[in-house]
Amino acid sequence: QVQLVESGGGLVQAGGSLRLSCAASGSFGSINAMGWYRQTPGGQRELVANMPTGHSTNYADTVKDRFTITRDDAKKTVYLQMNSLKPEDTAVYYCNAVIWVYGAGSYRDFWGQGTQVTVSS
Repeated sequence: QVQLVESGGGLVQAGGSLRLSCAASGSFGSINAMGWYRQTPGGQRELVANMPTGHSTNYADTVKDRFTITRDDAKKTVYLQMNSLKPEDTAVYYCNAVIWVYGAGSYRDFWGQGTQVTVSS
């Protein structure tokens, strides 16, 4: 069974920084893309940043130059360094990974449980 376990959320003042981590565990094959999404109450889940295979990166315009996504394939972990945080960054942040599932014989989407990030003004 594949699990994505997130950590690093919390409360921070505007202008501060947080680092999110997400580790994949279980029995599976290769990991394709890994990334982060966020969702506010009543809002849709939106892409924050992701890293497809080849380690290129994609960022939402709202976080470019403030957030940095990295991944450590040996640790099966993706990180999101968030700097210069703003109140509008407040949301539940979800880790996402596209992982090869042996039993299915295909790549499948997996999500973490979500971690709350709250930025006070």
